[in-house]
Amino acid sequence: MKYTPENITELNKGEVFVFGSNTMGIHGAGAAKLAMEKFDAKFGVGCGPTGRCYAIPTKDNKIQTLPITRIKEFVDSFLNYAKNKSHKTFLVTKIGCGLAGLKIANIAPMFKNKTENVILPEEFHDYI
Repeated sequence: MKYTPENITELNKGEVFVFGSNTMGIHGAGAAKLAMEKFDAKFGVGCGPTGRCYAIPTKDNKIQTLPITRIKEFVDSFLNYAKNKSHKTFLVTKIGCGLAGLKIANIAPMFKNKTENVILPEEFHDYI
């Protein structure tokens, strides 16, 4: 089984870096900062495709953690997007489990209906 690498420093052709963001698209720390600095995520784009990335909001405009139900809506939207881009491989980071302070047990089950082109962190698989 394939897993998202722990530290992604480069993307191969057709790979997309999937990171947790805030709805304002202020990519100031964590995986969001990496997305902007290395993978062309655009400042101000907090949701959806941006550069060689896909942003899934886990925080709001005031940088407060979103309710799980709202994050689930963004994850579902991402999964639908990925399903329609089967020629790409989406490397999902541990969205929401760093700066947003959520537990893997809360986030991982949101990805249970993923397609084969969505690669998850190894820790997520215990909860799916």
